[in-house]
Amino acid sequence: MLDTAPPASRRRVDRYARWSGLAAGVVAAPLLATMPTSYFGDDYGMPIVLAITGFGLCAVGGVLLGDALTPRPQEAVRTAGLAPRRVRDHVPPRMTPVLLLLAVSLVVLLVIGLATASPDAIGRVGRALTVTCNGVTKPIGPWPGIFYGTPILASLTLGTAACSWALRRIAYRPCSDQQRRARSRAITAAWGLLVVPQLLLVVLMIATVLTHTSCAGALGTIAAVVIYPLGLLSLAALAGCLFTMVAPRAAQR
Repeated sequence: MLDTAPPASRRRVDRYARWSGLAAGVVAAPLLATMPTSYFGDDYGMPIVLAITGFGLCAVGGVLLGDALTPRPQEAVRTAGLAPRRVRDHVPPRMTPVLLLLAVSLVVLLVIGLATASPDAIGRVGRALTVTCNGVTKPIGPWPGIFYGTPILASLTLGTAACSWALRRIAYRPCSDQQRRARSRAITAAWGLLVVPQLLLVVLMIATVLTHTSCAGALGTIAAVVIYPLGLLSLAALAGCLFTMVAPRAAQR
């Protein structure tokens, strides 16, 4: 397979677009978080969900825009390689498995939330978890049911499809292996900024509900053994993704 290896890479457009995506997310998140709750049936949790989702989508959009606007290499040198290109050969080997684990965990928690959700105290569907404690049954929220899970799953599906397409495009287009790895690293980190904050939000919802009752039972045990370590791992992954997005050259070392 033929590659096109430019003698010098121009990264300014890619870098500025990446930072612009992060800046747009920082600006959009507070605006979405302060939307009137009357738009969502006086629910205070949905603006937070939309703010986190919006930040992740802006980060992904900035990276994809930078990749699309980067000019093609000039005065290229033709090189030939016999090995077939694969996406997994260019994504970061340490970051990718962690992010995949967190993404699967997010989907699993949302499925559990959808299966166990119930109406809240005023009858709004999929926003609470009904718990019976000391003979009293009451709903406690917010819980990641269908109401909160729908925008999270929609953004996760959209962002994953866009990033997968971009990674495949990078793997097969003409450029050097170093450029492929750098761009694949940026796209993977942007996808992480979409997955990890949403996972942290879901973990926070579950932990908040379970800590408000002393009768959580098996769910309380799950929270102690799985939820809290998962939250700590998510925080470390979030820091790594932000570092990769802000300082790509330092992240390569």
